[in-house]
Amino acid sequence: MSISRSDIDLHPADGGGEKPVRAADRILQSARELFYRDGIRAVGVDEVVQRAGVTKPSLYRSFPSKDELAASYLRLYQHEFWTRFDAAMAAHPGDPRKQILDYLAGLAQRATAPAYRGCGLSNAGVEYPEATHPARLVSEAHKRDLRQRLRQIAGELGAADPAALGDGLLLLIEGTFITGQIFHGGGPATSLVKTAELLIDASAKRG
Repeated sequence: MSISRSDIDLHPADGGGEKPVRAADRILQSARELFYRDGIRAVGVDEVVQRAGVTKPSLYRSFPSKDELAASYLRLYQHEFWTRFDAAMAAHPGDPRKQILDYLAGLAQRATAPAYRGCGLSNAGVEYPEATHPARLVSEAHKRDLRQRLRQIAGELGAADPAALGDGLLLLIEGTFITGQIFHGGGPATSLVKTAELLIDASAKRG
């Protein structure tokens, strides 16, 4: 079952007249927390329903399988990713350099936090090598979209070879996803923005 972001917004059941949180929402939010922290394969549906405070039949009424729950988690994660990315773009209209560096500065900050576990979509791609697995399909589609966006930005930056610069930025981002999990504070992520600036400058067209 595919759940759109409009179905995901959570409403606290505090007795103040707001809508109670639906079981499907609680399940998805619990899965998001557990899958991101521990990995999808390591978390069973029993742990998800226990954390969500629902029954296992409730889970399967909303998500036909754990695989579909994993894919729904990744679609939610993808929405969160693009919300951050697009916010950086919107903050600096017409200035692609500031746009991408703003996003990278935010990523560097997140990647040095103690509980950082990288990118859920990248992690899922490693966990599920099967080409047709629902989680793999969401992960791959997202990464292709990100690659295209970065190449577009590289063109707006005036790079001599936009494809190469876009791919270079993608490699920096994916490297930050991984090294952030290993080093946390004080790791390579602290040099992300500076490294990106050097790459962008080196990629500029020469007159």
